[in-house]
Amino acid sequence: MNIDGKNVSLKRKDEIKQKIQQLQNEGKRIPKLVVILVGNNQASQVYVRNKEKACAYVGMLSEIMRLDESVLEDELIQVIERLNHDETVDGILVQLPLPQHIHEERILDLIDPKKDVDGFHPINVAKLFLGQDGLVPCTPQGMMVLLDEIHYDLTGKEVVVVGRSNIVGKPVSLLCLQRNATVTIAHSRTENLKEVCQRADVLIAAIGQAKFFTKDYVKPGAVVLDVGMDRDENDKLCGDVDYQDVKDIVSYITPVPGGIGPMTIAMLLENTLKAYYNREE
Repeated sequence: MNIDGKNVSLKRKDEIKQKIQQLQNEGKRIPKLVVILVGNNQASQVYVRNKEKACAYVGMLSEIMRLDESVLEDELIQVIERLNHDETVDGILVQLPLPQHIHEERILDLIDPKKDVDGFHPINVAKLFLGQDGLVPCTPQGMMVLLDEIHYDLTGKEVVVVGRSNIVGKPVSLLCLQRNATVTIAHSRTENLKEVCQRADVLIAAIGQAKFFTKDYVKPGAVVLDVGMDRDENDKLCGDVDYQDVKDIVSYITPVPGGIGPMTIAMLLENTLKAYYNREE
């Protein structure tokens, strides 16, 4: 059965819309998200437009700062420092990837952790590691919401996460641990990957290889969360999981498109609203 991320995302956005409407009715300041887009990466431009549309839908203020590909690192730093001190800005997001002459880690570390709606700042990463309240990366958080949607209890379940990125693999592993799952993080150098995946009650696929995971990797009745955003042999959008091959043996699966992707944007809006509330307290 499909987990309809598009529908769940819309429900969450409608809830945010109501909260922002209430703020307007009370004459309060409206939350604001600023997205910094450097260069002309086509995929990044699509993602940024989607974020802009989502903000407009819920009534959140948004600003897209488009900087030239050749912008100097020091110039970008000045922009971030200005936004850090801007009391009208609640969330700052630097769209990745950045041009090669700019150090991504340095830039992300400069964002005020209270405005770090991507959840990538070391302080927010540490809070996640320690189980403290902070801003959590959007895609992993979206996966937890989808598991809640199907009333899936991770307690005692075996979760296999394939992919160890700082954006998805590592944080979702920590979130699953917090819910009392037994977690294995697998990756490109894992031996006997197929056998490891076959143990999973929940398989999280996040490697960026189109249709890599066939039914040979999947335990019958498992829940499969597919983070992949790939292109197949016909240049159609697909996931890391071969959907057609596994859909009849799993209990639940997130389709691509329409699964985890929409949830990522909904969680971004939730993080921005959370950052707003934290700053207004």
